[in-house]
Amino acid sequence: MPDVLSARAGPLGSVMPGSIQNAAPSGVMPYSLCISFSESREYVQLQAQYHDGATERSQLAQTSRRTFKLAQRLTAARAIALKAFWDGQQGGVVPFLFYDLAEGAYDATGNSTVGRYTVVFRGNWSQATGMLRTDVPQIELVEVA
Repeated sequence: MPDVLSARAGPLGSVMPGSIQNAAPSGVMPYSLCISFSESREYVQLQAQYHDGATERSQLAQTSRRTFKLAQRLTAARAIALKAFWDGQQGGVVPFLFYDLAEGAYDATGNSTVGRYTVVFRGNWSQATGMLRTDVPQIELVEVA
């Protein structure tokens, strides 16, 4: 019986990797939390600066990556709901669906594709509670698919 790895080996004997699977979202962020985030974009690039002050830049991707940050301080109920959802997504391990309400309508089933993004949490949980509101400054959502 032939070895599975030898059947996949490249011309120099190295094993060729399989195709990377797209992120499989698990769940939809609740509407009451979606309205608390605002969008920003980042264009990831490599930069090299030379001794004469010249810089060389190259873009790593053809499109920007969307990130969503909390745009408002949360009520106690929303802070509890966000923490419960964050825990349910294992703090950024499990991807989920997020609806940018500036682009489309919210769909709790996740079937509508308008304004829908597959995201994960980035950042550690920390919160500061003041008069009637809670700040969660380090949490953001990052598009993964």
